[in-house]
Amino acid sequence: MGTDLHAPLGQKRKSGPRRPGILRIGRVAASLCLIAIGGFSLYTAMRDDGLQKQPAPPVAGTGSSGVPTDTAQTPPAPDKQPASGMTRSDPHSGANVETMVTGDGSVVTKYSPRPRDGNGPALVDATQIGQDPRMAAMPNDKLLEDSPFGRLPIVGPDGRRPMDQYARPWSGARGTRIAIVVSGLGLSQTGTQRAIKELPEEITFAFAASGNSLQRWMQEARRGGHEILMQVPLEPFDYPANDPGPETLLTSKPLAKNIENLHKAMGEITNYTGVMNYLGGRFLSNPDAMEPVMRDIGKRGLLFLDDGSSAQSKTEAVAKGTELPYAFADLQLDNQLDVNAIMQKLDELERIAKRNGQAIGVASAFDESIDAISKWSEEAAMRGIEIVGVAALANDPQKP
Repeated sequence: MGTDLHAPLGQKRKSGPRRPGILRIGRVAASLCLIAIGGFSLYTAMRDDGLQKQPAPPVAGTGSSGVPTDTAQTPPAPDKQPASGMTRSDPHSGANVETMVTGDGSVVTKYSPRPRDGNGPALVDATQIGQDPRMAAMPNDKLLEDSPFGRLPIVGPDGRRPMDQYARPWSGARGTRIAIVVSGLGLSQTGTQRAIKELPEEITFAFAASGNSLQRWMQEARRGGHEILMQVPLEPFDYPANDPGPETLLTSKPLAKNIENLHKAMGEITNYTGVMNYLGGRFLSNPDAMEPVMRDIGKRGLLFLDDGSSAQSKTEAVAKGTELPYAFADLQLDNQLDVNAIMQKLDELERIAKRNGQAIGVASAFDESIDAISKWSEEAAMRGIEIVGVAALANDPQKP
């Protein structure tokens, strides 16, 4: 049977020369590879191909030991002109560059701004060129002053007025323009909420000084894109039977008291472009009572909107005498609380605007008014009507 215990029974292995083991061959191959890699590395290290690291240039202010004695300012490298012809700026061209070598030979580089020579780029305050819509509910602090009655609007140090800062942008086209003002916001919570929720952002809102939660409503309206006004209570002909509310400005009151009441109303909210009367037939017909009030409004960079309800109003004459930006409403839209009747008034407002180039309509925050204005506004653009904020239609002595 032979001596090979692993051979199949009845069979004999063929005799022949024995082959070297696979393991031995692998070791020899690995050794040859290592020798080849080592030789190539030695050849590369000895070869001078220009890729070797050059020694760092000496740094000013260091001794022979390399310990820093001072720092050295390295001027930025001049801009290079690539083959394409485009100028590529050095990313460090606006900085001082200081380098020094520490005791252990490490190089430390420090970058610091260089003084501007007046020819570089200027930083622009974004609040001076119009308000970011995301920040529309926040006032520009440069256009406010503190008072015992709250923060009151003022003209900014650069001459910018609140009526410019908070005015709703418009196209600038000299087509047919209409401003619609919904007034009395804040007096009814449901009416105010519905107006802010349902009326398009082109509609101007007027908040009554005697309303509730005005700051919250103002912020919601501004975030919704609306231009806003502050309604100040003025004395009507049938006062006190018809009382606009506390702190009403009266023709019988001293000037100082009327200015104080005006400031109390102004301090209720911020971010408005102007003041609108709340009632006030008698007050608006009295130039002596009006003049100091309108002068104060004008010097604060605000406009005044007369709701057009009093045929005896002296607003135009007083405004021109005080250089106050002003505007008149052409129509009261909701004297009759019926959606169809209000729609007819809106159509009449459109005819006035097409005849004169512009028109202003005023309504209150009643359900019928909101429904009619919402429906009419959707169709106005298709007829070439642009709805704008009231500031866009004001007579402004500062503009040609």
